[in-house]
Amino acid sequence: MAKEDYDDRELVRLMLRGDEAAFAQFFDRQFPALFRFAMSRLGYDADLAEDVVQATLIQATRKLATFRGEAALFTWLCTFCRHEISAVFRRRKKHQLEITGESDALEAALASLAAPDSDQPDAALRHDDLRSRVRAALDRLPSHYGRALAWKYLEDLPVREIAARLDIGAKAAESLLTRARQAFRTMFSRDEGALDDPKLSNDVRPLTGNG
Repeated sequence: MAKEDYDDRELVRLMLRGDEAAFAQFFDRQFPALFRFAMSRLGYDADLAEDVVQATLIQATRKLATFRGEAALFTWLCTFCRHEISAVFRRRKKHQLEITGESDALEAALASLAAPDSDQPDAALRHDDLRSRVRAALDRLPSHYGRALAWKYLEDLPVREIAARLDIGAKAAESLLTRARQAFRTMFSRDEGALDDPKLSNDVRPLTGNG
């Protein structure tokens, strides 16, 4: 029997015996269809879809013994592929939440420089302390980092305007802002974990950037 004539059950049986030709046919036959399946669910991101399909096939080959042939092999593989796609979205959601949380705290800290004084003595003291820590952190940053953060979070400038002021491209400005935020967080967090202080959300109102 030519290898292209193997049905699903026979193909899996041969793979379980370690038949290299069967493995080659398995990947050659299933990869294109799974790739199309993943692409349509991952926003047509080809690199991501390829990674997902490779992970799918690896997981499936580890569990070949569970294939009973009650459904088509491709249908069985789609179950694994859906799990891999779900894992991608879970990781993305977690990453987005982490980024949002850090950004909100950073904006709140920087916003303290422009926040009005509170009428409450305790809150006023916290504001003064927070402003001192923010200024100290900014002073320790490279000057172009400090300017970029001030433009972004205090003047509420869009990235394209920051790029123009720095005489660089928009992508370079995005990259610089990312490095500046990381550097600011490192400097500021050295002061007793300031960015994790829950008082930030109560004492100052975060700014809203234009992106």
